[in-house]
Amino acid sequence: MTLGQLFGCSSYVDLPAGTVKEVVDSPVVEQEAVEVAPLRRETEGSREYRVGPGDSLFINVNGRAELGSPQLTGNTKVVGSRVDGNGNIRLPLVGTVPVAGLTLSEIQTNLEQVFALYLNDPWVVVEVAEFKSQGVNLLGQFRVPGTYYMDRSYSLLEGLALGGGLLDTANLRSARLIRGQQTLPVDIYHLLRDGAGEQNVLLQAGDTIFVPDDRNQNVFVFGAVKKTGPVPMPNGQLNLVQALASAGLDETGGNQRFVRIIRSLSATRGQLLVLDLKKTLEGDSLPFPLVEGDIVYLPRSAVGNWNQAIQEILPSLQAISAVLQPFVQIKFLTEE
Repeated sequence: MTLGQLFGCSSYVDLPAGTVKEVVDSPVVEQEAVEVAPLRRETEGSREYRVGPGDSLFINVNGRAELGSPQLTGNTKVVGSRVDGNGNIRLPLVGTVPVAGLTLSEIQTNLEQVFALYLNDPWVVVEVAEFKSQGVNLLGQFRVPGTYYMDRSYSLLEGLALGGGLLDTANLRSARLIRGQQTLPVDIYHLLRDGAGEQNVLLQAGDTIFVPDDRNQNVFVFGAVKKTGPVPMPNGQLNLVQALASAGLDETGGNQRFVRIIRSLSATRGQLLVLDLKKTLEGDSLPFPLVEGDIVYLPRSAVGNWNQAIQEILPSLQAISAVLQPFVQIKFLTEE
């Protein structure tokens, strides 16, 4: 089967045997580097631990066990006073006391003021008996994935270390930091490979660090094709002609002079490429290799600029946003 038959493109013509033709390296006619603004790195001064629901506090009031936190009888293990879902603890004598969002020194000062209503010149010691409010989720290619509870504000590097290191199958270019429902502009690949300290942001309770594997790789094809969406990359290898052949051209054949590709280099860096596919089909350039996560758009007609092209494929990107590279999510699906 010839390439023309596989691709189903009537404009492709097999060259006669013995033809000698000068071939350029690449069919790329335009290339633009694109970056997103990095997440602002918080100062070290914000790293003091603040108590939250689920934590247990050990509270000692004047050295009198009946006034502070409960302990197991005959055992040195501290049970502590559990912070409830409303952010309160309950203590003998004084009842309910709000503590959520406060540092240990702030809680100590508040309790001394509360107990001063009942005791002369009280002294109070507050310690965390169990950390259970500031959870960080490590998912994917960690040696020990799971939920870990911080005993202070952790940096991203410290959070990554909680999982015991990464497996050899980790795909760092696709690694992402998720806060709430949003993927943040943090470049984990740049941080680990190049020591980019500006990417070492502070984590917050509930953050998720997700590092996918590099085994199931895809590109995504949209536009003038019969089957839009993901196209698998066998053994991580696929070129543009193969991807379009897999998707199948529609009846229009598309505008093959201006094939557009959105390429992710990391969570914060990417490229916008415009290719003349005709050069490859006519034997004037080498096949263009794709990389994992490439978004290929074959327009049905002439597209004036990148803004128009992105507006045309935006609904398709939104429909599969969960499986796209973090750069695409951040740059094109969250920017206003």
